[in-house]
Amino acid sequence: MHTATRVTLARLPSGVPIETTIHRYGIGDGPTCYVQAAQHGREINGTDCCRRLHERLTGDATSSAATDSDGSLAADLDGTLIVVPVADPLTFDRVSYTTPEPIDSAAPNMNRCWPGDSEGTIHERMAARLWAEASDADAIVDLHTGSPEMQTHTVYLRGDDASRKLAEAFGTDLLLAEAAGDDADTEWDERNFGGKLRVAATREGIPSITPELGSNKQLDDEAIQAGLDGLFGVLRHLGLLAGDPGPWDGVRARNHLGRVRAADSGLFVPDAEAELGADVDASETFGTVYDPATYEPLQTVTADRAGVVYSIAREATVTAGQTLVGVAERLDE
Repeated sequence: MHTATRVTLARLPSGVPIETTIHRYGIGDGPTCYVQAAQHGREINGTDCCRRLHERLTGDATSSAATDSDGSLAADLDGTLIVVPVADPLTFDRVSYTTPEPIDSAAPNMNRCWPGDSEGTIHERMAARLWAEASDADAIVDLHTGSPEMQTHTVYLRGDDASRKLAEAFGTDLLLAEAAGDDADTEWDERNFGGKLRVAATREGIPSITPELGSNKQLDDEAIQAGLDGLFGVLRHLGLLAGDPGPWDGVRARNHLGRVRAADSGLFVPDAEAELGADVDASETFGTVYDPATYEPLQTVTADRAGVVYSIAREATVTAGQTLVGVAERLDE
């Protein structure tokens, strides 16, 4: 069974409603899974994951891309699947990460104000409306899309076993455990990470993950397929679909620790051998930042710790303080 409902998330000053569509699938009294995409409007691969998932679940298949990995269409779900393919229409229409200041100066990033406030700012009201759907779920998947310079991975709140198992069921090779509270660095508070949907939900006892698929602003078949396979793994893990997710044998690492930043502004030239997913030792080099006018080398970019490389800046013009390389420390848990 499938229904699609158009709902109003908030209203603009002119009275124009900010609307999105909420899809529901499934029958029976099984678990509920909430999936959303495009909370950041330039991160569109998750939205196409939702479309392809819809094709498989409803039989509206128009190509071989709409069939499951075993060649068959999915049967009715034993439970409820709630899907919001465009969580933030404001940023989606602008192909942006945040809203312009006149629309929401207090909370321009929707993923910093969960669980929202029905009497708050535009984004807080939008989050509150979607939280009414998500808060009764047994699991939450918040699909995001990293840049082409970032390895596909799934983030979960460190120390939450149910969220870790959900991440393993989603199946990306790299899982990043994000510390919180006293174990987190100052970046947690400075960037208001406590207002992320995944964090707010996990703290309410709802296992939640944030898959970061590749190639924002463009539809990437490999990234979309990874997301689609991941969603089917989650549905099987929860029992909405028969069977078990595939076995996971990847790498767990700590997130938001090894950020190698530009010591000065200039042009960053990565070494030819610098690659995503590589294991590196502390002090291993990744490239050089040059002064473009004088050709003077300003910085030899080196790893600040041993770990797994999950991001490398590929846009050459960099400013002081910008992250050039992300290195995640391996975890044994």
